[in-house]
Amino acid sequence: MEEQASKMSLKERIIAFYDKHYKALLWIPIIIFVLAIAQIGVQIATTGDFIQKGVSLKGGITVTVPTEELVNLEDVQAKLRTEFPGNDISVRRLEQAGTSVGVTIEADIDGTDEAQFQAFLISIENSLGFPLNKNYTVELIGSALGESFFKEVFRAMIIAFVFMAIVVFITFRSFIPSITVVSCALADILVTVAVVNLMGVKVSTAGIAGFLMLIGYSVDTDILLTTRMLKRREGKLMDRVTSAFTTGMTMTLTTLVAVGAAFFFTQSEALRQIMLIILIGLVVDIIFTWIQNMAIIRIYLEKKGWAHEHEA
Repeated sequence: MEEQASKMSLKERIIAFYDKHYKALLWIPIIIFVLAIAQIGVQIATTGDFIQKGVSLKGGITVTVPTEELVNLEDVQAKLRTEFPGNDISVRRLEQAGTSVGVTIEADIDGTDEAQFQAFLISIENSLGFPLNKNYTVELIGSALGESFFKEVFRAMIIAFVFMAIVVFITFRSFIPSITVVSCALADILVTVAVVNLMGVKVSTAGIAGFLMLIGYSVDTDILLTTRMLKRREGKLMDRVTSAFTTGMTMTLTTLVAVGAAFFFTQSEALRQIMLIILIGLVVDIIFTWIQNMAIIRIYLEKKGWAHEHEA
């Protein structure tokens, strides 16, 4: 037996390990999901929101100052936060072809309050060390607009999940496989939200778009896995699982490379946030699709007596 095991390839060993311990491995996604829910709960208790909202979601101003000077962003941010301790302020550099072309300052300042707005501009001048001279642009986002957008997108996500569940149920005509597809997509979103919170990322409207895209990526792999395991009856179950895993991981890894390249090379902060959310979500999806859903569907098939129906 030991000699036979030593001759097995790495792929065969992984398959054999999974085949033996797939039920025990279910604890991995369960623990991750529980920890994610706990983090989101703490986030809601401490901030009142389940994510850290950026200026574009909760309202405020964005001041863009064109300059080729290398500004110390940490010092500027520290000075602004000292003068406006009750506000959420972030400073980032604008680059073009690797060269600094400006500085963007975001703050949840009420742009309609003229006195506060002017005081903030003066503070920016003092922090940067040079006058603005009207060579700057200001983007004003009302809190009502940001809140309205957030609610509409949240409603759209719920509707998307409902219709997704209906389509999946019509496709497979079985409750357990259908609910595993939907639950995996939900888990991918919630765990990604928890990770993004832990990283301190302030989610903007672009980040919301990233979460919406993540739903599609999650469903793709789950539909592939469920179709291979349920619709195909030829061959051994683990052969069907291996085939689905090979195809699914090829899709995921290819996407990870493309998204990773976009994240590291793009100069757009909005695109970077979208790519970051998709990167995290794809890694999370690997765990929930190929450990959780694979095990649940296998247990379901075994109880139905389909798992060994056509095995030699």
